[in-house]
Amino acid sequence: MLLEALDKDAIGQTPEEFYYLSRAVYVKDEGLLDRFDQVFNKVFKGIITDYGLNPQEIPADWLKAIAEKFLTEEEMEKIKSLGSWEEIMETLKQRLEEQQKRHEGGNKWIGTGGTSPFGNNGYNPEGVRIGGEGGKKRALKVWEKREFSNLDNTKELGTRNIKIALRRLRKFARTGSAEELDIGATIDGTARQGWLDIHMRPERRNAIKVLLFLDVGGSMDPFIKLCEELFSAATSEFKNLEFFYFHNCLYEGVWKDNRRRFSERTPTMEVMHKFPHDYKVIFIGDAAMSPYEISHPGGSVEHFNEESGTVWMQRIVNTYPATVWLNPTPEAHWNYSQSTKIMKELVKDRMYPLTLDGLDDAMRELVKKA
Repeated sequence: MLLEALDKDAIGQTPEEFYYLSRAVYVKDEGLLDRFDQVFNKVFKGIITDYGLNPQEIPADWLKAIAEKFLTEEEMEKIKSLGSWEEIMETLKQRLEEQQKRHEGGNKWIGTGGTSPFGNNGYNPEGVRIGGEGGKKRALKVWEKREFSNLDNTKELGTRNIKIALRRLRKFARTGSAEELDIGATIDGTARQGWLDIHMRPERRNAIKVLLFLDVGGSMDPFIKLCEELFSAATSEFKNLEFFYFHNCLYEGVWKDNRRRFSERTPTMEVMHKFPHDYKVIFIGDAAMSPYEISHPGGSVEHFNEESGTVWMQRIVNTYPATVWLNPTPEAHWNYSQSTKIMKELVKDRMYPLTLDGLDDAMRELVKKA
């Protein structure tokens, strides 16, 4: 596709346009933008710009560089037998102009030498160096800025790349009051009526509704910063977001203020009656606890729960088919925790690690349950 676009002159022969065209062709996931920049930078070391010189004049130094890099010793000796350096350069020039397959010295395609805007040891007033060393020492290095470094899906979680992962969970709808100008309808109405006919429409919003349950305290303390970043990203991405806190396992009550966790609780049954079954439910917790906290009445470490955590988790999963659990503990450790294995079964194996890939998989699962 890239070669076809170049062949059809879809872009001007400038480094920036080539970069953006290449990125549009190769990158299909926002999480790979930074990786593309790194690869692009490894191949295209920078932009060499030197205005005011005739690009048709081929300097001898790049021809010499081609001879040293791409010709065998036998070929070099044969060329030297031609006589003077000027004759050698002229012969090299002619050979390069005759080449059809390899692009050393071309004037259009990516190659080494020549006047192509894409290559190394070559010359062009607006060229992209591919490997090799720069000659004019005027590199702008546009892609070396790596503006998307915090979008790389191989990096640690951060608020921005969490948002990127959460954006897979989208279903747009126009709701609320009509406050946005509908340009298409306004133009159509004006043309039909013969006078200015303004049409307004509701803003297009993400219509996905999310219930977020966050485990707090105890073994979750090391993950406070990570959970804060996830919560921050979720509140900005989902306009219809409700959140509640719990400890270790879900029981008959949840709360919104950790300072009043014992005095101001919301009955879990009330939550299930208030929010309809089309809500997406996301649990965040390490699921690390005594198995009895899940399986037995009275197993809670904070109060006497009349019904087991298993009963409450089953009620939630049955009420909300789109339920996932995000676990900040590395997935390799899950099999060493009996409680984690039990909880994973209760959410029908829809437990995912709290990593970018895990978030991405969880969002895909919730989309499937739409």
